[in-house]
Amino acid sequence: METGLEGRPWYFGLFVGLAIGGLALFAGYRIRLSEMQESIERQESRIIDLDDQIRRGEAARAQLPQFEERVEALEKELERLLVILPDRRNVHDVLRRFKDLAEREDFNLLQFTPSNEVEQDYFNEWPITLRVQGTYHNLARFFDRMSRLSRIFNIDTLTVNAVRSPTPSQTIDATFVAKTFVYKEDEGFDLEEGP
Repeated sequence: METGLEGRPWYFGLFVGLAIGGLALFAGYRIRLSEMQESIERQESRIIDLDDQIRRGEAARAQLPQFEERVEALEKELERLLVILPDRRNVHDVLRRFKDLAEREDFNLLQFTPSNEVEQDYFNEWPITLRVQGTYHNLARFFDRMSRLSRIFNIDTLTVNAVRSPTPSQTIDATFVAKTFVYKEDEGFDLEEGP
């Protein structure tokens, strides 16, 4: 019988070799298994994140009709507000409105002088100097009707004088500044963030 490894039988060397090979294989397997386990855990975590994103996307998609309705309502509200605070000057429209008011209240519209806009934060102030002749009562009704216009007007620097040669329908000469406003669209203003 052959002996090896300091007097031990040959199968002892085979057993030791198989044991060392088995341990090396086991260690390699454990290392590889560990790497695969980490990879699986990363992929499972990614799947959980993607599932969460899918759920949020589906929830957002379910709310899309509500968002679209809200946008439509906000656009209608903006249209309504732009009548009150237009985004541009319209001299001809304002002049026509004042002429109509003057005719209704039996006034003579003697002066209509639009001035340059005065810059403010979110709007520009647009002063218009007006001079009318009529009666005190008609002037009060004129201002009352102005307050009912869809566009906002404020009266400033009102001066009322008696007419030099009064008639029953022309007793006063009134000069005033009607200030209206023009919306100034700010490119940097974000509705989500606010002012």
